[in-house]
Amino acid sequence: MTDVTGAPADVLHTLFHSDQGGHEQVVLCQDRASGLKAVIAIHSTALGPALGGTRFYPYASEAEAVTDALNLARGMSYKNAMAGLDHGGGKAVIIGDPTQLKSEELLLAYGRFVASLGGRYVTACDVGTYVADMDTVARECRWTTGRSPENGGAGDSSVLTAFGVYQGMRASARHLWGDPTLRDRTVGVAGVGKVGHHLVEHLLAEGARVVVTDVREDVVRGITERHPSVAAVADTDALIRVAGLDVYAPCALGGALNDETVPVLTARVVCGAANNQLAHPGVEKDLADRGILYAPDYVVNAGGVIQVADELHGFDFERCRVKAAKIYDTTLAIFARAKEDGIPPAAAADRIAEQRMAEARVRH
Repeated sequence: MTDVTGAPADVLHTLFHSDQGGHEQVVLCQDRASGLKAVIAIHSTALGPALGGTRFYPYASEAEAVTDALNLARGMSYKNAMAGLDHGGGKAVIIGDPTQLKSEELLLAYGRFVASLGGRYVTACDVGTYVADMDTVARECRWTTGRSPENGGAGDSSVLTAFGVYQGMRASARHLWGDPTLRDRTVGVAGVGKVGHHLVEHLLAEGARVVVTDVREDVVRGITERHPSVAAVADTDALIRVAGLDVYAPCALGGALNDETVPVLTARVVCGAANNQLAHPGVEKDLADRGILYAPDYVVNAGGVIQVADELHGFDFERCRVKAAKIYDTTLAIFARAKEDGIPPAAAADRIAEQRMAEARVRH
């Protein structure tokens, strides 16, 4: 079934459906010359211009790309609100394999589309896009962050993303075990790419035992050769079953916590960098029912967006690091609110973020 534009009717239903939709604006972008097909989703500008990265990924269908953009944009609204930023939530996805399709022409075309929004959406890096790509996009669009220091930017935002996740882990340890240290705790990190490998460094520096996995064998090998104390397992399925695991850190793509993984998860804490870790509503209750403490993903992985947002005001790394360190206090506050309201931490975080956005709308 299609609509008058020929798009699948379920895509339009998703756009206007209150749970996944409720977005202010969704822009479909196409540049035939470069092969660009992109979706820019703006969920909310209540707190300020929407800010969120650009994902470049070979989606199985256009409908899947739209759904991902909508979910990611909504997540950015909550993330930016909880990070205390004066930004709403937005996200863009470029459809295709970046290793095959990415070109200067395509990135410049994409930059022109973002620029056409006049500052309602500020873009940055995400899965499949890098600092060099943002430098190219910025040639056509001044509302671009995540650029290189040579071009007035903050560089790689994964450094502070990992630092924020580490702070979230420390808060989780404090809440559950009464002590924020991760020394002698066993932490499983799924995905040791951009963010994961920085997280591993923080954990090792504190004396944690680390187990890793990644779909790329060379990336795992690089870490175990550099750090012989790090153990590796074949895949995520093996990692979540590791005996004696204290903390599980999903740092790859979303949906890591689902009906199959939660029942067999051995860890007492889940705290990782991946976006949209809960595969569907209700998973947070399944975690709580099993006594597993979940640190909401969009709260603990906000270090990167704190970093790129600072670019708009003249980047200062130490200022950003101080802001990212506050993720520790924010995470503890969420656990306290969850206990007080008798709800899972994910629901408590949503309530706090929604309250901030609602108050901003009233002021406007």
